[in-house]
Amino acid sequence: MEWGEALRHKLDDFAFQVWPDITAPEQIEFALVWEPELGLLKRFPNLKGVVSLGAGVEHLMSDPSLPPGIPISRIVDPSVTAQMSEYAVYAALRHHRLMPSYGAAQQAHEWRPQPPPNTAGATIGILGLGVIGRDIAAKLRALGFPVLGWSRTPKKLGGIRCFAGDEGLWDMLPKTQVLICILPLTPQTRGIINSRTLAALPAGADIINLARGGHLVADDLLAAIESGHIAGATLDVFAEEPLPPHHPFWSHPQITVTPHIAAIGAAVGAAARIAESIRRALASQPLLDQIDRELGY
Repeated sequence: MEWGEALRHKLDDFAFQVWPDITAPEQIEFALVWEPELGLLKRFPNLKGVVSLGAGVEHLMSDPSLPPGIPISRIVDPSVTAQMSEYAVYAALRHHRLMPSYGAAQQAHEWRPQPPPNTAGATIGILGLGVIGRDIAAKLRALGFPVLGWSRTPKKLGGIRCFAGDEGLWDMLPKTQVLICILPLTPQTRGIINSRTLAALPAGADIINLARGGHLVADDLLAAIESGHIAGATLDVFAEEPLPPHHPFWSHPQITVTPHIAAIGAAVGAAARIAESIRRALASQPLLDQIDRELGY
């Protein structure tokens, strides 16, 4: 097991038990998990911390029997941030430089040159200004795009116009030609890309979702594209994964589907930070990258 091997090198004075072969649940003090079955964590009466082996924690927060008061942290890995930013920048440039249109022209064997768009006039809006969202914003800004960012609470970023709260969202959307979603999935953000928010974007806008499938209302996106209001979308995450073979996203000419590969974390890169987090908890210090359980991220 990749995670077990990587962590044993960093925590060689710890004993490991691997689910489902756990013989002494009362000995478990830290749980490293990804999408554990509901109710699993309450079986460990002496739990001191939980580490989500990914950037998201919604798979934990949706468990009604999640033990209260137990600190939870998530993976913050520079390599994952870099991969996510690469995907977002590529997808934004692909839409900006009309590559889907040229792909369709190629399939039709048609020579259809178009004037290159004006980068300085193509505003990109980012939903979510955490570590990854800020990195995406900086890289797009460096390419000459005007970049807007939205978050739940106010933030200040150099060169990025920031919006916050419900009022800020509706103020930002009409100014956004390409909308990138990198939000955490919470009850407040579930379904945030819907018929209302899509309609608030300018005609011809594009959507890029590399956060969670639950942020997007699929039927609303399909309707907005069919109406001509939304030009297209690049989607890496879906409400059901793998995406079912019959899903209309697969064959839609204006939608690009990738199989949740915007970033794939490596255990070796994250092991040192997880080990440090566990040792901090044993010293009665907060976990590294600890989430706010009330906010859900």
